[in-house]
Amino acid sequence: MSLTREPAFAGRFYPADAAQCSAMVDRFNPQGAVRGALGALAPHAGWKFSGATAGLSLSAIAAGKPETVIIFGAVHVLDSNKASLFASGSWRTPLGVVRVDELLAKRVLSCRHIRSDAGVHRREHSIEVELPFLQRSLGDLMILPIMVRPGPWAEEVGRACAMAAGDLGRRVAFVASTDLTHYGPSFGFEPHGRGEAGIRWAKDVNDRRFISLVGALDAGAIVPEAEMNRNACGSGAVAATIAAVRTAGLSEYSELAHTCSAECDLEEGGNPLDSVGYHAGVFRAGEDPENSVSRETNKG
Repeated sequence: MSLTREPAFAGRFYPADAAQCSAMVDRFNPQGAVRGALGALAPHAGWKFSGATAGLSLSAIAAGKPETVIIFGAVHVLDSNKASLFASGSWRTPLGVVRVDELLAKRVLSCRHIRSDAGVHRREHSIEVELPFLQRSLGDLMILPIMVRPGPWAEEVGRACAMAAGDLGRRVAFVASTDLTHYGPSFGFEPHGRGEAGIRWAKDVNDRRFISLVGALDAGAIVPEAEMNRNACGSGAVAATIAAVRTAGLSEYSELAHTCSAECDLEEGGNPLDSVGYHAGVFRAGEDPENSVSRETNKG
């Protein structure tokens, strides 16, 4: 019997009503999306905070009309696997059901670091919140959902997925689901003090350290950077994605947006002490990056 993962965060991180969900996605999907993007970084917080940022990069990969989107998710739940694959069945959102690419899943399970484990996906939000954007833009698509814990294995996971897709002749896109620095008393991280100055440092300095490594497509530096400076919750997903896009021949990264939850709070008249960084960007074919210049709250 085929397993369907039911939505766990609809009504909390994003609307549970189909019409409201569609309307919100449409509001966040920009016109004239970036063309030729086959990989993306997108945040995974509540849409109120990060939806507009996520819509930029997810709509850009939709323009490439991939058959399957390989989504490397962050891990916020207890998961002892290095990489946990939801290998068969489907995922349901308010916009309907999206199928898992079971043939590709069988191929990637040959990677020694990937385990089939549907159970750990049940309460993890980092992949679920991306799906309605993709459903709305692509309609009928398949997904390969993989949660990747930060570690030296992440690059091998990404390469294995890209190679398996190539062997099958799949037209795929890769998504890294991550938020950036979680700053403030709620996160126990305030190295530059509480309030506006610290929040500004988190975005303008700490986030930018991580983003610069993404722009350089430096997969090997991603996890150590995040572990040292606490500037990404999905560094395993990002490292896997960079390794995957490089294996697939993509070598240019374009930043689309960099925001944070404190900016949203300020717009509503608040005085935030906490902030989570959000980033959107896309990977495309281009010059070799060494010879070019690239440019559980529901906040994260």
